[in-house]
Amino acid sequence: MAIVGIEHVQLAMPAGREADAREFYSLLHGIPEIPKPPRLAHRGGAWFESGPVKIHLGVETDFRPARKAHPALLVRDLAALSVQKAR
Repeated sequence: MAIVGIEHVQLAMPAGREADAREFYSLLHGIPEIPKPPRLAHRGGAWFESGPVKIHLGVETDFRPARKAHPALLVRDLAALSVQKAR
């Protein structure tokens, strides 16, 4: 077996914070939200995908933020993103 890439990243999120996820991933980073499959939609969370970038957020009932684990996203213009975030 030869691993050739990562199909998607699954991250945990607290229940009811989908609006915050949409603001961060869609509005700030420009990664569109896609509909979750109907059999998974009732669980909450949100999926964001744009080309090879696929971030899936799943609700964890007893969510606790990871202390060190994180995705590292590459951006074209970090300075512009920092200015936009400050607004």
